[in-house]
Amino acid sequence: MTQLSMLNTPSVPPEYQNLLVQISDVYKAGTGRAAQSVNIELVDTYWQIGRHIVEFEQQGETRAEYGTALLKKLSRDLTLRHGKGFSRSNLVYMRLLYQRYPISQKPSHQLSWSHYVELLKLDDELERGFYEQQSIVERWSVPELKRQKASSLFLRLAAGKDKAGILQLARQGQIVEQASDLLREPYIFEFLKIPESHQIAETELESLLCDHLQPFLLELGKGFTFVGRQYRITVNNSHYRVDLVFYHRFLRCFVLIDLKLDEVKHHDIGQMNLYLGYFAAEENIEGDNPPIGIILSRQKDKLLVEYATYGMNSQLFVQKYQLYLPEREELRRELNMALQQAEMNEELRMENGE
Repeated sequence: MTQLSMLNTPSVPPEYQNLLVQISDVYKAGTGRAAQSVNIELVDTYWQIGRHIVEFEQQGETRAEYGTALLKKLSRDLTLRHGKGFSRSNLVYMRLLYQRYPISQKPSHQLSWSHYVELLKLDDELERGFYEQQSIVERWSVPELKRQKASSLFLRLAAGKDKAGILQLARQGQIVEQASDLLREPYIFEFLKIPESHQIAETELESLLCDHLQPFLLELGKGFTFVGRQYRITVNNSHYRVDLVFYHRFLRCFVLIDLKLDEVKHHDIGQMNLYLGYFAAEENIEGDNPPIGIILSRQKDKLLVEYATYGMNSQLFVQKYQLYLPEREELRRELNMALQQAEMNEELRMENGE
């Protein structure tokens, strides 16, 4: 636009700007509802298609001639009639959707078909239930769901729980009500993409986590708000720095994180306890709950941690982290062993009449 035309352009009145905002808001809300409505209909439609396929397959020998060729034939014929959307793999997932979500447990309308494709890849019912509930609670996008599946989040959270806790995870997702509900072991930082041969320093690890704040917050869990890094505190003219400080919106408290490359020492625990005391006395305001301290380390000596935290603040935790994805089967073996042990304990209690 030339300088002359700019001079001749009448000024835009505030009333017009308000009109523009109102129309934009209505449009965004309407398109959002339309997308949600389309998603609801799509999932319901695919569930119905899955039901028809399963019922057809279950009608005995008269349909046996189709066998494994059924989905291939359906894919070809439906694509000719309706175009895209009827690949053989898509039909496989439609059938699975009906099989794994019968009429009494129909899929939630809060998740998209793409979410359900990822969920249906999980054979284990408990694991699938957890990721479904957690996707709804934390509003995970499909890439976020994929990442949490790849990092074996359910297996990591379930490892330290009893049978009742594992079943609750599967039915309700992770409910954060107290400090220990925040914890995961190990934390997984594979999103940093650090080569295995690379020797990393603590400051470099801290910088990388801050540079990848979005996936880091996803790994920490819902409710974390970033406050700062190298947060300075002063006690009697001595300066200390907390590596990372967050505030948890649901627990209404500060969460302090210190990073360690090597095994945690007793003085690291004492230092974190100092930080907790300072934040409780100097940083908390009315309505804040006591702060939580988490020391993240590559290695953890459980006995040393037990002795070093004896009689100490129950809000202080030492957790392991990994830079690479965990061995999924090893985590699953640990979970299965925990469930088997729980069942044996239940049987013993019943035999003893407890």
